[in-house]
Amino acid sequence: MRFADGPGVQEEIHIDAAPAEVWRLVTDIGLPARLSEELQRTTWLDGATEPKLGASFEGWNRHPMIGEWRTVSHVVGLTPERLFSWAVTDPDGRYGGGPADPSYPLATWKFELQPEGSGVSLRQSVRIGPAPSGVTVAIGRMPDREEEIVAMRLGELRAGITATLEGVKRLAEGS
Repeated sequence: MRFADGPGVQEEIHIDAAPAEVWRLVTDIGLPARLSEELQRTTWLDGATEPKLGASFEGWNRHPMIGEWRTVSHVVGLTPERLFSWAVTDPDGRYGGGPADPSYPLATWKFELQPEGSGVSLRQSVRIGPAPSGVTVAIGRMPDREEEIVAMRLGELRAGITATLEGVKRLAEGS
Protein backbone atom coordinates (compact mmCIF):
# COMPACT_ATOMS: atom_id res chain seq x y z
CA MET A 1 0.00 0.00 0.00
CA ARG A 2 1.22 3.46 -0.87
CA PHE A 3 0.72 6.73 1.03
CA ALA A 4 -1.13 8.28 -1.91
CA ASP A 5 -3.79 5.53 -1.55
CA GLY A 6 -4.98 7.10 1.73
CA PRO A 7 -4.36 3.95 3.78
CA GLY A 8 -6.05 3.33 7.06
CA VAL A 9 -6.96 0.81 9.71
CA GLN A 10 -9.94 0.11 11.90
CA GLU A 11 -10.81 -2.13 14.80
CA GLU A 12 -14.09 -2.88 16.52
CA ILE A 13 -15.13 -4.14 19.94
CA HIS A 14 -18.41 -5.00 21.65
CA ILE A 15 -19.02 -3.18 24.93
CA ASP A 16 -21.69 -4.20 27.42
CA ALA A 17 -22.70 -0.67 28.41
CA ALA A 18 -25.27 1.93 27.45
CA PRO A 19 -24.49 4.01 24.35
CA ALA A 20 -24.55 7.18 26.48
CA GLU A 21 -21.74 5.85 28.70
CA VAL A 22 -19.58 4.78 25.75
CA TRP A 23 -20.27 8.15 24.08
CA ARG A 24 -19.17 10.01 27.20
CA LEU A 25 -15.87 8.13 27.14
CA VAL A 26 -15.06 8.43 23.43
CA THR A 27 -15.80 12.15 23.34
CA ASP A 28 -13.42 12.77 26.25
CA ILE A 29 -10.43 14.00 24.21
CA GLY A 30 -8.12 13.37 27.18
CA LEU A 31 -8.92 9.66 27.38
CA PRO A 32 -6.76 8.45 24.46
CA ALA A 33 -3.71 10.09 26.06
CA ARG A 34 -4.27 7.84 29.09
CA LEU A 35 -4.52 4.76 26.88
CA SER A 36 -1.99 5.47 24.09
CA GLU A 37 1.78 5.58 24.03
CA GLU A 38 2.01 8.22 21.29
CA LEU A 39 -0.57 10.83 22.28
CA GLN A 40 0.67 12.56 25.42
CA ARG A 41 -2.01 15.15 26.19
CA THR A 42 -4.82 17.22 24.68
CA THR A 43 -6.46 20.57 25.34
CA TRP A 44 -9.60 22.13 23.88
CA LEU A 45 -8.95 25.42 22.05
CA ASP A 46 -10.93 28.64 21.62
CA GLY A 47 -13.02 28.16 24.77
CA ALA A 48 -14.46 24.81 23.70
CA THR A 49 -15.09 22.31 26.48
CA GLU A 50 -16.73 19.49 24.54
CA PRO A 51 -17.04 18.26 20.97
CA LYS A 52 -19.11 20.28 18.53
CA LEU A 53 -18.70 20.65 14.79
CA GLY A 54 -15.84 23.01 14.05
CA ALA A 55 -14.39 22.89 17.58
CA SER A 56 -10.67 22.25 17.77
CA PHE A 57 -8.20 20.79 20.21
CA GLU A 58 -4.46 20.68 20.51
CA GLY A 59 -2.57 17.42 20.90
CA TRP A 60 1.02 16.73 21.89
CA ASN A 61 2.56 13.53 20.59
CA ARG A 62 5.77 11.57 21.02
CA HIS A 63 7.28 8.84 18.86
CA PRO A 64 10.70 7.23 19.36
CA MET A 65 11.70 7.71 15.71
CA ILE A 66 10.53 11.30 15.09
CA GLY A 67 10.47 12.93 18.51
CA GLU A 68 7.73 15.23 19.77
CA TRP A 69 5.25 17.33 17.83
CA ARG A 70 2.04 19.29 18.20
CA THR A 71 -1.16 18.92 16.20
CA VAL A 72 -4.47 20.72 16.05
CA SER A 73 -7.53 18.58 15.43
CA HIS A 74 -10.86 19.85 14.14
CA VAL A 75 -14.17 18.12 14.84
CA VAL A 76 -15.52 17.27 11.38
CA GLY A 77 -18.22 14.73 12.21
CA LEU A 78 -20.56 14.61 15.18
CA THR A 79 -23.76 12.67 15.63
CA PRO A 80 -24.55 12.15 19.33
CA GLU A 81 -24.08 8.56 20.46
CA ARG A 82 -23.20 7.54 16.87
CA LEU A 83 -20.19 9.38 15.38
CA PHE A 84 -17.25 11.47 16.56
CA SER A 85 -14.66 12.32 13.90
CA TRP A 86 -11.75 14.75 13.76
CA ALA A 87 -9.21 15.87 11.17
CA VAL A 88 -5.63 16.30 12.40
CA THR A 89 -3.57 19.23 11.09
CA ASP A 90 0.03 20.39 11.36
CA PRO A 91 -0.25 23.92 12.81
CA ASP A 92 3.51 24.45 12.97
CA GLY A 93 4.27 23.37 9.40
CA ARG A 94 6.65 20.72 10.69
CA TYR A 95 6.02 18.48 7.68
CA GLY A 96 5.72 21.18 5.01
CA GLY A 97 2.09 20.64 4.06
CA GLY A 98 1.17 24.32 3.93
CA PRO A 99 -1.37 26.03 6.19
CA ALA A 100 -3.19 23.83 8.70
CA ASP A 101 -6.40 22.93 6.89
CA PRO A 102 -8.88 20.31 8.15
CA SER A 103 -9.88 19.59 4.54
CA TYR A 104 -6.25 18.53 3.91
CA PRO A 105 -5.37 16.63 7.13
CA LEU A 106 -2.39 14.61 8.31
CA ALA A 107 -4.95 12.01 9.37
CA THR A 108 -8.65 11.64 10.03
CA TRP A 109 -9.83 9.71 13.09
CA LYS A 110 -13.30 8.39 13.81
CA PHE A 111 -15.30 6.65 16.54
CA GLU A 112 -18.53 5.01 15.41
CA LEU A 113 -21.08 3.55 17.83
CA GLN A 114 -23.79 1.11 16.85
CA PRO A 115 -26.31 -0.20 19.41
CA GLU A 116 -25.99 -3.98 19.55
CA GLY A 117 -28.06 -6.14 21.88
CA SER A 118 -27.65 -4.85 25.42
CA GLY A 119 -24.55 -2.86 24.53
CA VAL A 120 -22.65 -1.10 21.78
CA SER A 121 -20.39 -2.06 18.93
CA LEU A 122 -17.60 0.54 18.99
CA ARG A 123 -15.37 1.02 15.95
CA GLN A 124 -12.34 3.28 15.84
CA SER A 125 -10.62 4.05 12.56
CA VAL A 126 -7.93 6.26 11.11
CA ARG A 127 -6.98 7.20 7.56
CA ILE A 128 -3.55 8.76 7.06
CA GLY A 129 -2.97 11.62 4.66
CA PRO A 130 -3.33 13.29 2.34
CA ALA A 131 -1.18 16.02 3.96
CA PRO A 132 2.52 15.31 4.56
CA SER A 133 3.44 13.80 7.92
CA GLY A 134 6.19 11.84 9.61
CA VAL A 135 5.30 8.99 7.25
CA THR A 136 6.08 11.09 4.19
CA VAL A 137 9.34 12.26 5.77
CA ALA A 138 10.40 8.62 6.19
CA ILE A 139 9.28 7.78 2.65
CA GLY A 140 11.28 10.74 1.31
CA ARG A 141 14.40 9.32 2.96
CA MET A 142 13.76 5.75 1.76
CA PRO A 143 11.40 5.84 -1.23
CA ASP A 144 12.16 2.25 -2.15
CA ARG A 145 10.69 1.16 1.21
CA GLU A 146 7.40 3.10 0.97
CA GLU A 147 5.11 0.09 1.33
CA GLU A 148 7.10 -1.19 4.31
CA ILE A 149 6.99 2.25 5.98
CA VAL A 150 3.25 2.60 5.44
CA ALA A 151 2.65 -0.95 6.74
CA MET A 152 4.75 -0.27 9.84
CA ARG A 153 2.85 2.94 10.59
CA LEU A 154 -0.51 1.26 10.10
CA GLY A 155 0.63 -1.47 12.50
CA GLU A 156 1.50 1.14 15.13
CA LEU A 157 -1.84 2.86 14.64
CA ARG A 158 -3.73 -0.45 14.87
CA ALA A 159 -1.97 -1.24 18.16
CA GLY A 160 -2.95 2.18 19.53
CA ILE A 161 -6.56 1.73 18.41
CA THR A 162 -6.72 -1.71 20.02
CA ALA A 163 -5.37 -0.33 23.31
CA THR A 164 -7.89 2.54 23.20
CA LEU A 165 -10.87 0.28 22.47
CA GLU A 166 -9.89 -2.16 25.22
CA GLY A 167 -9.46 0.75 27.64
CA VAL A 168 -12.89 2.19 26.76
CA LYS A 169 -14.41 -1.28 27.25
CA ARG A 170 -12.77 -1.68 30.70
CA LEU A 171 -13.96 1.75 31.81
CA ALA A 172 -17.48 1.46 30.38
CA GLU A 173 -18.05 -2.01 31.80
CA GLY A 174 -16.53 -1.03 35.14
CA SER A 175 -13.98 -3.86 35.07
